[in-house]
Amino acid sequence: MSDEAQIRSTIQTYFDCMYESSADKTHAAFHPNAKITGYLEDGLHEMTVTDFAGFVSSQQPSPKEKGEPARLDILAVEIAGNTAAVKVRDDYLGMTFMDTLSFLKVDGKWSIYNKLFHVEGAAA
Repeated sequence: MSDEAQIRSTIQTYFDCMYESSADKTHAAFHPNAKITGYLEDGLHEMTVTDFAGFVSSQQPSPKEKGEPARLDILAVEIAGNTAAVKVRDDYLGMTFMDTLSFLKVDGKWSIYNKLFHVEGAAA
């Protein structure tokens, strides 16, 4: 599988972790040292992968179980050696997010090393 195909597969796992409220998929998509950072209405949020996994798994029933529409748009994938930068737009918890994901390839596996998120507004 090409690097881009592996990255796109990881992006799908990342989206599925939120859509299915899956801590296991969160850990599968993110590097253990990753940070998840961005602004919500109440200010700056900074999370570890464990924090983020706990947050997504606490969303019960999951967006998938609630029948919410799944929206994931991969806007850009730029690969430079064993690093990559990806822009995605997704809907989660009634909001549309613009996520900037940095990827790192370690031991042949691509994982998200950092996530910066920006809320664009209410989900359509």
